[in-house]
Order: sequence, then C-alpha cells, then structure tokens
Amino acid sequence: MSEQGKVSREIRGQIFLIGLDRAAKRNAFDSHMILDLSAALNEYENHPELRCALIFAHGEHFTAGLDLLELQPKFSQGIFDFSAEQINPWGVSGKKRSKPVVVAVQGICYTAGIELMLNADVVIASADSQFSQMEVQRGIMPFGGATVRFVQAAGWQKAMPYLLTGKIFDAQTADQLNLVSEVVTAGQQFDRALALAHDIAAAAPLAVKALLSSAHEALAQGEAYAFERLNGYLQPLFQSEDVKEGVMAMTQKRPAVFKGK
Repeated sequence: MSEQGKVSREIRGQIFLIGLDRAAKRNAFDSHMILDLSAALNEYENHPELRCALIFAHGEHFTAGLDLLELQPKFSQGIFDFSAEQINPWGVSGKKRSKPVVVAVQGICYTAGIELMLNADVVIASADSQFSQMEVQRGIMPFGGATVRFVQAAGWQKAMPYLLTGKIFDAQTADQLNLVSEVVTAGQQFDRALALAHDIAAAAPLAVKALLSSAHEALAQGEAYAFERLNGYLQPLFQSEDVKEGVMAMTQKRPAVFKGK
C-alpha cells in the first residue's frame, strides 16, 4: 500500500504553515491528503489568532497532481463534495475561505497543484518550477478551477494552448501568464513566501478580510455588484479600533499593532 497523504501543521506567531507531506509520491493528492488539507484550512479559518496561511511542500516537488489510481474508484463516492462547513482547498464548492493564503511552489506542479495556487492570494514560484495542466492527456478535464481561473489570469488566447494540450511550461512562462506573483531563485521560494506572509499578518486583519471579500465579489459577480457592496465593507472598518490604531501609528511614525477589533 502506498504511503497515505497528509499535511503538516506548524504555527509561527500569527502564521499557519501547512505542508504537503507525501514526498515519496511527489506529493500527489490522494483522498487522505485532500481531506487533511481541507481540515487544516478549516483549522486556520476558525483560529482567531492566525492571520495568514502558507501552503508549501515537503521534498523536491510541490505536487504531481491527483493520484488518479487511488482516487478514481472514489470519485463516485463524492470525495470532492465538500459540505457548507468544509473549506474546499480549490474553492469551487463548500465553505468560502475568508483569510489570506500564500503558496510557495517548487519542482513539479501539475494539474491540481496549479489549481490550488490559482485559488490562493499570493504565489511564489522557484525558478526551477515546472507546470502542466495535463488533464486532457488523462481523459478528463480540469475540475479544480482552472477552466475559470487560468483563463481569468492569462486570457483566453494565452490559456488555451496549455489547457487544450496539457503541455509543460516553466516558471518564467507561468509568470508571463499571470499564474504566479513572483519567480525567485531556486530554494528561496519558502523564505520569500514566509516574508510576505509576515507582511500580510502585520496588516489590519479586518481590512484584509474585507478587501478579499470585495475582490472575490468583483470576480464572481462583476464590478457593478462589488461597487454596490463596497460601502457595506468600508463603514464597519471606519468604526473599528484598528483604524484608530492605524491613524495613531501614522502620526506617531511607528508600526501599527492591529488587534482585529
């Protein structure tokens, strides 16, 4: 029996480190890893002191994608059917995540790995990363968000050559396609992602949540809908303790210390 997938967990201050932990199988997602990643994201969402999550991978590769041999018999059992109380790591169903996620990618990042990072907020890729959305080469289609988010990020004409063929592309191409935030020297992806996670965690958490909600609404419902709802997010922020702290920190020329209140 192959090693069952799981994710590691570590809390560093206000940051939650979530590590794909099936290196012997190039971190291929089996049913166990999928459910454990969902559980970890729920733990992050429900932990009031955690302000940013960083998803990374143990070993040389981010993920080889889905473990189809293990998953195929379970597809009919609803392994990807997430309830309203469960966060789907790919964000196509289930409970919506409200807090930011940063992803650090290295080595192979195929299929579900690309879709996992497309559902994140910031992606740092090692220069040696290699990507492929190869579902059409396996007789299926992407079902973790790529048919929407890959096209949104890259545009139809840039996305379709990769979606329709499954061909492999490098980190520089991923950057040109707007699939990643930054490309860094091989081996530096985790440290750079962690630094950004610290910066995000230092920002006002209520403001970060509101910003993410508004941006997601614009993508899903259109800009008119998002603009109509903008004031509903803004007014509570003006009433918060954090906005007072932000102003005081600015006048006193010191870093703000936000409490999420």
